Amino acid sequence: MSLASIRIAVRLVAAAALAALTAGCFQPMYAEHADGTPGLRDKLLTVDLPPVDKPNASRDARIGVEIRNALAFKLYGNATGAPPLYKLVLRFNTSRSSLMISPTTALPTSETYGIDAQYNLVEIATDKSVMTGTTFSRVSFDMPGSYQRFARSRALRDAEDRAAQEIAERIQTRLASFFVAGT
Repeated sequence: MSLASIRIAVRLVAAAALAALTAGCFQPMYAEHADGTPGLRDKLLTVDLPPVDKPNASRDARIGVEIRNALAFKLYGNATGAPPLYKLVLRFNTSRSSLMISPTTALPTSETYGIDAQYNLVEIATDKSVMTGTTFSRVSFDMPGSYQRFARSRALRDAEDRAAQEIAERIQTRLASFFVAGT
């Protein structure tokens, strides 16, 4: 054996030993706990999602319902919520901007839709805020044809739905890390 092959063998043995030492440290976030303490799924079930405060029948009210429904599915899945220990207060603003304008019709052909959301997790028993945060989503969409009103409307609605899904996913991820790490 050459000196180079011995060095490689020593490095491989050291890497395997290090991997063996840290193998027991990993525990999946959503795993059930063997000691009987509530797992992440059980903790997420205790978050109440009150309706978003937006004017009825407005576009923002529809987006608020979309975010709330997506978040409820991500937190509860197909289960029903447990008795609430926390409530998640959500506020958001929306924006829309044109990216490209057609030189022939002066109508936008590509736009960006955005949601800026602020959320606050409040412990119900003490009415104390335990976590706050902000997140955002920006999605672009193309409008096929300058004069296709339905296609333009549908493209905007799809962009709103995609942005709402992104907001819900980011908030769910932040809640999961709060309940696992406590920060």
